[in-house]
Amino acid sequence: MQLEEITSANLDAALAVKVRPEQEFAVAPVVKSLAEAYVHPGVAWPRLIVNEDRAVGFLMAFFDIDWKGDGSVFRSGLWRLNIAAGEQGRGYGRFAVRSVAAEIHRRGGTECYVTWEEGEQGPAGFYLGLGFHRNGETSGGGQTVGVLGVG
Repeated sequence: MQLEEITSANLDAALAVKVRPEQEFAVAPVVKSLAEAYVHPGVAWPRLIVNEDRAVGFLMAFFDIDWKGDGSVFRSGLWRLNIAAGEQGRGYGRFAVRSVAAEIHRRGGTECYVTWEEGEQGPAGFYLGLGFHRNGETSGGGQTVGVLGVG
């Protein structure tokens, strides 16, 4: 498994990554993530998750984002994680989270943040199983905020 920068050579593969229909409420499509990466170039870190030359997922991390919008709190973490419907349950999501945590640590950070939509088909169990814990905050219209220590 590896992460690849999004380029003109793999853009179509990235755009083809689709989660299961019942998960669509919980994560934006890759095209929206890439648009957000375009308008937040100093913060967003989009990557294609590849296994044996096959696109299996997409992630977008954020680094030193102004969390409250007032310059008082800066955080880094996982902004989006889309694992292709037919590729779920094979360790790609775990690889993605570990990769983002390692990049945060490499950049001097000590915590990895993530937000998620609660719900039966939501990703709470996945993130909690990886060691994230709810920190009591909500973000973006009621999303749960989780944090994981790195390093």
